[in-house]
Amino acid sequence: MNIGGHDIGVCSWSLQPKDTAHLVDLVKQLGLQHVQLALGPLVQLDDKRKHLELGHLRNAGLKLTAGMIAFPGEDYSSIDAIRRTGGYVPDDQWDLRKRMSAHAATLGAELGLKAVTTHVGFIPRKGEAGYDKMLGRVREVAKDFGGHGIELGMETGQESAGELLEFLDDLDTPKVFVNFDPANMILYGAGDPIDAIRTLGRHVRHVHVKDATASNRPGEAWGEEVAFGTGQVGPQRFLAALHRIDYRGPLAIEREAGSQRMADVKAAVEALRKAAAS
Repeated sequence: MNIGGHDIGVCSWSLQPKDTAHLVDLVKQLGLQHVQLALGPLVQLDDKRKHLELGHLRNAGLKLTAGMIAFPGEDYSSIDAIRRTGGYVPDDQWDLRKRMSAHAATLGAELGLKAVTTHVGFIPRKGEAGYDKMLGRVREVAKDFGGHGIELGMETGQESAGELLEFLDDLDTPKVFVNFDPANMILYGAGDPIDAIRTLGRHVRHVHVKDATASNRPGEAWGEEVAFGTGQVGPQRFLAALHRIDYRGPLAIEREAGSQRMADVKAAVEALRKAAAS
């Protein structure tokens, strides 16, 4: 499915599949072909089971926009909790998460992926303690990924667009890009997503379709994720902003809340369709 020049896909974890065969069935029910694939469940399988699961994916003819890796022990119960436990920030988890990332890159290459995205964790402001550490860790992961022909996508949300741009400039690693999630900017209280698209521009190479409403204490308490088209992102201005930076890549619908995931993904497709036609 293509809308407004973008291939429309879905994030596999949004559908909460039991296995890859179930994932394939759900994606086909949605009338989609493109998927961003969570690699964590596959990385943890033994070789025999992994071979079986990958066979389902290959035989289904799904097109993978990118992979995604998350980590055990990440605590999303509050913004403060994920600030401490997310991504490559915790020193006591760094070695394990680096190894998991390397396994994800190996699997991604086996699947023919060109990119894997993740939340690298909260990046301190430049000059603050921990900033140089995060530069070094992201460079290490990007180097591992590059050895497999994989690019690393940093998902937006934790930092303002200006802070993330500064980090990317200091990182100076062409194999690292932005996986842009407009709702995360709102959920974390990190700024207006449309302004962020303008700021990050050329670094945006994969995009999530997700919506949210802001907290009355931005940056301290979570906003609320809502079905796409019912929150503060605005489908028309969202697509227009992507057009202005000449982004023509995939749009992967992500829904991480609610009990009507399939219906919400279908509604997101229709919201995109209406926005592109207007």
